[in-house]
Amino acid sequence: MTETLSRLNQSPDLVDQVYRALLDAIRDGSLAPGLRLTQEDIAQRLAVSRQPVLQALRLLKKDGLVMDAPGRGLQVTPLDPQVVGQVYQVRGALDALAARLAAQQQYRIAPALIAQGRKAAAGRDIDAMIEADIAFHAAIYEGSGNPLIAQSAQLHWHHVRRVMGAVLQTTPQRESLWDEHQAIADAIAVGDADTAGRLIDEHSRRASEALGRQLNAMLQPES
Repeated sequence: MTETLSRLNQSPDLVDQVYRALLDAIRDGSLAPGLRLTQEDIAQRLAVSRQPVLQALRLLKKDGLVMDAPGRGLQVTPLDPQVVGQVYQVRGALDALAARLAAQQQYRIAPALIAQGRKAAAGRDIDAMIEADIAFHAAIYEGSGNPLIAQSAQLHWHHVRRVMGAVLQTTPQRESLWDEHQAIADAIAVGDADTAGRLIDEHSRRASEALGRQLNAMLQPES
């Protein structure tokens, strides 16, 4: 198992701490897809008892990030292009709803957010690329005025972030992504709900197809 897991301080919210530590490691690939997990090893590396580890793993299994391993035990859920497509279907619907609602409010997304995204896309910092993309969509959720959208989308973003992190290691993010973001932001700002919804739906579909193709290519055995 990876050496990146660090010891945690004991506290009343220890289960949440263990959950967050494992979630971060799964999302950034430190705990690789398909890796077998044992309570004993995780507990030792995090310097905690097995009980909070057990509870954290149950939560991660419920989220679909951990699954039963062949034989016995648990493993990090492997990346699956079909599942990625399904996640994007749901997240795309939530994004379209958020964009339409935000447009009704003529919500203005901060230009600095898009500028930061363009800067990240032109660089090599994968985490910065992902964080900028998440921040853009989070701004739309905020602009919708419906907090349930962000809450519903959060789990889907865990899965999307895993895939983006894996794919962007070998395939740079398209800088044109932020041209699409700018067009969505412009439509929202002028109150054009139909255009905003259509643009973000197309944006989500293209992203899903691109990530699916790249993930399939990564998963193909070398000849």
